[in-house]
Amino acid sequence: MPNPKSSSHVRFAAVGDIHVHKDAAGTLRSFFAQAADEADALLLCGDLTDYGTAEEAKVLAEELGAVPIPIVAVLGNHDFESGTPERVTEALTHAGVCVLDGAACEIEGVGIAGTKGFAGGFGRGSLGAWGEPAIKLFVQEALNEAMKLESALAKLRTRRRIALLHYAPIAGTVQGEPVEIFPFLGSSRLEEPLLRYPMDAVFHGHAHRGTLEGRTISGVPVYNVAKPLLQRSRPDAPPFFLYELPREPATEEEPAAT
Repeated sequence: MPNPKSSSHVRFAAVGDIHVHKDAAGTLRSFFAQAADEADALLLCGDLTDYGTAEEAKVLAEELGAVPIPIVAVLGNHDFESGTPERVTEALTHAGVCVLDGAACEIEGVGIAGTKGFAGGFGRGSLGAWGEPAIKLFVQEALNEAMKLESALAKLRTRRRIALLHYAPIAGTVQGEPVEIFPFLGSSRLEEPLLRYPMDAVFHGHAHRGTLEGRTISGVPVYNVAKPLLQRSRPDAPPFFLYELPREPATEEEPAAT
């Protein structure tokens, strides 16, 4: 039985790394329906398709077509694999999904800022923009994504705020992965904008063998909601992460000045 929607809280079902392939038609509808029964909105944290093809995106859009709650998404690296991420975005947008790429939206009084993010490493292990042009381009991509996140966060005007990423902004939620690949799972440069704005929570995917929860330097919870991680770490629960925030009380409009 679905949980009744709450009048005091807004509930979000968050999941990433669904990796929809061309033969997945019909396999995710019950999963999405269960998320819709539990939550007021669905958050998708990238790697929504397996190879980023138009065919896969069409299957995903059809699976999401019957979801009656708002859906907000960012793309992941797999959605770029075929070189046409715009096809994935187009299919999702046509299905009513709000795809964020350095942008923000609002759902039931909660502001959501999102971008894909990028790699580069964490803390003292972060790659610096020094040496060959290829290294500088790599680092610049991480900086560009961090600036996109900063821009999206600056657009929020709500008291309650969530950030949506694919790559991890902290090392804490990639713990469990081979340490050799940490630099390719996220970047501390994504954490920097999150420290400059008040946040309630951050969601990302990408690290299938990582850790469910960590915190930014400032104590904001960060959740790794990669579907394979959720399935493995919580085998008796649906493979989405349910998160809730208190609803903001409605404010009466001030009378117009006379």
